[in-house]
Order: sequence, then structure tokens, then C-alpha cells
Amino acid sequence: MREITGFSNPLVKRVRSLRDKKHRKREKLFIAEGLRILTEAREAGILPEMLFLARDARPHDLAEALIAEVEAAGGDVIATDSDILSKISGKDNAQALVGVYRDQSTDLERIDRYSSPIWFVAQAMRDPGNLGTLLRIGDAVGAGGLILVDDCVDPFSVEAVRASMGALFTQRIAQASWTEFLAWLRTGPGQLVGTSLNTDLDYLAPRYAAPTFLLIGNEARGLPADYETACDVLVKIPMMGKADSLNASVAGAVMAYEVLNQQRRQ
Repeated sequence: MREITGFSNPLVKRVRSLRDKKHRKREKLFIAEGLRILTEAREAGILPEMLFLARDARPHDLAEALIAEVEAAGGDVIATDSDILSKISGKDNAQALVGVYRDQSTDLERIDRYSSPIWFVAQAMRDPGNLGTLLRIGDAVGAGGLILVDDCVDPFSVEAVRASMGALFTQRIAQASWTEFLAWLRTGPGQLVGTSLNTDLDYLAPRYAAPTFLLIGNEARGLPADYETACDVLVKIPMMGKADSLNASVAGAVMAYEVLNQQRRQ
């Protein structure tokens, strides 16, 4: 373990730059913070390439286990001040642990659709909190992962990683254009299910077939008309109050649990 005490240290500047998407893309690295998220990653078999920890943090068994495994794997463990951790993470009350991880995305062609009966597909999702929450929901229902189509927010942004609460490390993530995704989907089994206000079919009515690909549209605009047409099933979640739609990740949760419940009954 080595120590860093200066804000001007080149490594601090390098890691801090990972808060910017262009630097994450260039280095294929991203930041995750907090004992819980880093432990979730370790339990999924994924270790950080660099681990920063606060010198004055109280010892914790899980933190000690993580440090030992990172060092055994040849990773870099750095002790530093909480002020420097704040500079790296961009938070005033920084977590005592910050990890730097290799990009976890995969090519669409390497996705095994048979590995899970439920998959999420997000179209032009712009809010990192929604994206991270969708990953967390995917983990909860045993989904295989999240396929991002069109211009989505970066799943490896600090905000999205934080919102995923570690699910980023248990869910496969792929990115593709709509044309690429649809061509891939139609090469094998897979029911594409979209949610929309432009249908009268209640989401409880259909029988969902595995693998089910749940298509969640943009938070403000929903799904484009031609995307809705491409769906095998287009359903509507009933709204009993004045609001006309649910938050994107909440709608994803409602749909995913209905699909899961049908599978459990079978």
C-alpha cells in the first residue's frame, strides 16, 4: 500500500478525469465508490484495478478482505486523505473507499439470450438515476442485463453507478443502434414487449414468452412510433389518477415483476 497526500499528484488528476465521459471512453475505466458497491463487485468476481481508501477510516472486515484481494491480484491500493477522495468522487462527503474498474460493457453479439428469461432494453434513456435503478431492478428479478439503444446516458457515469447500488457488476450491459439491436433480436427467440399509451391492451392480459425483452422508452417522449410497431406485444399500465404515465424505471419494475410472476406460476 502506498500513500498520496497531494492534490496535484498525477494519479489523482487521472482518476478525477474519469468523471468525464470522454476520459472514461478513452481509458475504458470508471469509478465506483462505497463499501457496499465495491463489495457487491467483489462478490461478483470483479476487483478494481486501483483502490483508494481514507487513511483515517475505521477498520471493517469487508474492507480488509477487499484490500487483501486487490493486492493479491496485483492491483494498486492507495491510502489518501478524505479531501482527495472528495476531489476524485465529486462529493463533499466522500465514501471511505473508491475503486477504479475496467469498463464492464460487452458486445451485443456476445449476449447469450438463453442465459436469462428477462432482459431490459432502454431506448434513449437520459437520466443516470433511471438507468442505474433499472440495473438494480434487473438484478432483483434475475434479468440477464440491459441493452442500451440509441443515444443513452453513459451507464458508467458516477451517478449511474451510484444508483445501481452494485447491480452494474451483476448485469451484462451492451450498447447498439436500434437497427443493430432489432436485427440481432430477430436472429433467435425473443419476445419484444413495449409499454405505451397508444394501446388499450392491459399489461396483465398477455402471456409473456421467455426470453422477454422489455423495451423502456425515453423518459419524456416514450417510444417512437416505428419502435412501437416493431414490438411483438405493446401494453399499457393503467393510470388511475391524474398522471398519464409512470417514471421510466418504475414502469420497468412493474413490467419485470409481472413477467417474473408469470414465470413463477408456471
